[in-house]
Amino acid sequence: MLLKYFYDDKLAHASYLVGCQRAREAIVIDPGRDIAGYLALAEREGLKITAVAETHIHADYVSGARELADRLGAKLYVSDEGPAEWKYLYLDGYANQLLHDGDSFSIGKIKFDVMHTPGHTPESLSFVLTDQGGGATSPMGIFTGDFVFVGSIGRPDLLEEAAGIAGTSEPGARDLFASMKRFRALPDHLQVWPAHGAGSACGKGLGAIPSSTVGYEKLNNPALQYNDEESFVRYILADQPEAPKYFAVMKRVNKEGPRVLGEGHHHQMLELAELHGALKSGTVVDLAPSSEFAKGHVPGAINIPIGMLATWAGWLVDYDKPTYLICKPEQLEEAARVLHKIGVEEIVGAFDADRVRSSGQANEVYSTAKPAELLPRIESGQVTLVDVRSNEEWNEGHIQNASHHFLGRLPSRLSELPKDKTVVVHCLSGARSSIAASVLQANGVKDVINMEGGYKAWVQADLPKQKETVALSS
Repeated sequence: MLLKYFYDDKLAHASYLVGCQRAREAIVIDPGRDIAGYLALAEREGLKITAVAETHIHADYVSGARELADRLGAKLYVSDEGPAEWKYLYLDGYANQLLHDGDSFSIGKIKFDVMHTPGHTPESLSFVLTDQGGGATSPMGIFTGDFVFVGSIGRPDLLEEAAGIAGTSEPGARDLFASMKRFRALPDHLQVWPAHGAGSACGKGLGAIPSSTVGYEKLNNPALQYNDEESFVRYILADQPEAPKYFAVMKRVNKEGPRVLGEGHHHQMLELAELHGALKSGTVVDLAPSSEFAKGHVPGAINIPIGMLATWAGWLVDYDKPTYLICKPEQLEEAARVLHKIGVEEIVGAFDADRVRSSGQANEVYSTAKPAELLPRIESGQVTLVDVRSNEEWNEGHIQNASHHFLGRLPSRLSELPKDKTVVVHCLSGARSSIAASVLQANGVKDVINMEGGYKAWVQADLPKQKETVALSS
């Protein structure tokens, strides 16, 4: 048996290729949309990818299952558990097997036993692997998807928080408690192969270690220490990270079937004459470093530095409009790949950043200032101070006179901010608030200042702050 681990650090997403070397066949578990790595490995190892399995309908990235089925003819193994609204809708025309609790399927001599493990989502499955080709009669490990992570467990509130399906969080938590009891009954020696690592919003406190064992998680995973259902429900629903709003889009896309990109999919550089129309018809994202963007940018463009694109584009790009980029030509394809992974489909193309800046169209700026320089204006009320950090960060401590508008939800809260007054934005260090400054300017707040060093610099300067113990606005 061959087991290979793939990790997309931009999305904190783990996927796996499992190959039966005797049959020369392989299956991919929970594939990402960019399938090039799986194809390259299979070719290198002399394997044919004949199957794809998904633990559930993912909400945080676009699945590559359909792409593999369409391009390779791979058979789809997907869940048929859960209510009607959580059924796959694109399976016609593709070889497939709908899975239920207690089912099994094989790739060569590798057997997968199916466990229904709902809670994160109603249809969630886990796959228990037995390497029969190696002579094993007992299982080796379990692919848990978003059910059990290293040091954590999948959150049950995403359907309510991101997809807006009211009243699903608590029932999901109770389903998760029942699934957890089944997991604790598994043999301690089983390896645990989850679909996410540290940084994923699919749970809280995920570990950065790629894999674990059932026994280790039973000893050390905080979520697995609860024997009382009510206590577990309170624990699992408390202090979850903000659910990115694009998660609702991902659920729909992966349920209905992502667009097949096909081999050779690429994007084009655009003529500067098209920039004016792009600003009117779509979202224009400038990928420049924030320091460069602050010194001169196109009015109406938002700034998401390329290293922060995967984290923030899903919050800030309008999925109902075309997307345009301002970047260096060599950045275009990588940026487009990132956007496609989170379901941004209509990427028209990109404008050359150097040509844009030399054309004179990058004529808007915003300023930066140190906390001590801003203190008198903040205390006197001359400026509006906006904290764009998360709820958790805000509750741990914040600046007096600040209002809280989490960056991801800032576009929907713009009406609450004055357009005729200077707005000072800050986060922990200044990176997220630089994005916020661009969002504010693109939406008509012209006088914006980004606080250098953010809240960290404010605290280090020993300036006035306060602590809250209750969650406020998001």
